[in-house]
Amino acid sequence: MATPTSPISPRLVKGGIVTLDRDTAVVQSVIALQYNPDSLSRTLQIQAVPGGSDGTRVDALRLRGPAIETIKLEAELDATDQLEFPNQFPLATQVGLHPQLAQLEMLVNPTVETLLADDNMANAGTLEIIPLEQPLTLFVWSKSRVVPVRLTDFSITEEAFDINLNPIRAKASLGMRVLNVDDLGFSHPGGHIFMSYLTNKERLASQADTVAISVLGLGGLP
Repeated sequence: MATPTSPISPRLVKGGIVTLDRDTAVVQSVIALQYNPDSLSRTLQIQAVPGGSDGTRVDALRLRGPAIETIKLEAELDATDQLEFPNQFPLATQVGLHPQLAQLEMLVNPTVETLLADDNMANAGTLEIIPLEQPLTLFVWSKSRVVPVRLTDFSITEEAFDINLNPIRAKASLGMRVLNVDDLGFSHPGGHIFMSYLTNKERLASQADTVAISVLGLGGLP
């Protein structure tokens, strides 16, 4: 069996989260998951047209838009291996997992600069108070699954600490809602990314159709 350091071990692709500038789509940060979760759950809520009260069936097969997709996963973080090599990983020795956890937490918090700038403009009477807008967030899980998301649930369980009470082992539970063109529009960078995601689904589905028709012997269907 190949060991993790063996040259014949397959190169493991990391899942992660990428943030982009919402206007220019320039990458702002990349958060690679230290360990890929063993499982990932997805739920698709169908956007069907409600049936009419008059008994007509004309809308039975109609969709109002893309299904609302939600993704949930649990990411593990562990600094214990790095603590064995303090010269190579001085940051882990000093602050443990604080930087990695803070990077995740900033996905759901505005920056101090943004808060102060909005407060100054509000005090000057030049800004109407509106909800702060975060960067565009992408969930990346292989090249076939790159989707714009909004974090909807986020919890952290810190499980072990060093002598300075820095967390050295933790689990982060993430709940994400995929943002589609109904949420962002077709011209938004996130809308383009969602359309690429849906296009790839169509391509993969067509590959499965070819196999299924052969297995079921449905070649004669119109």
